Amino acid sequence: MPGDDEDYVYDEESGEWMSAADLADRRAAADRIEVRDAVGNLLADGDQVTLIKDLDVKGAGQTLKQGTVIKSIRLTGDAQEIDCKFPGIKGLVLRAEFVRKR
Repeated sequence: MPGDDEDYVYDEESGEWMSAADLADRRAAADRIEVRDAVGNLLADGDQVTLIKDLDVKGAGQTLKQGTVIKSIRLTGDAQEIDCKFPGIKGLVLRAEFVRKR
């Protein structure tokens, strides 16, 4: 039968025996950081977001207005920071609490 030769390991967290592949999948999912916008929507690389308030951009001498659309965000590995591209501003990093997914 297929699957009879699969290795099983004891998962101390759950107290269950499970296949090694299932345990690896469970641990990989636990390591992923979820980034959520101001209203709780899950963000992913490539999403478009809208600013929910005016933001002064330090070092650029510019203010991004509420309603400004930021296209194609990139997650940074931090649960609250997203990397963005915006004309005239290099290296723009926004906090997820100030954006809403479109």
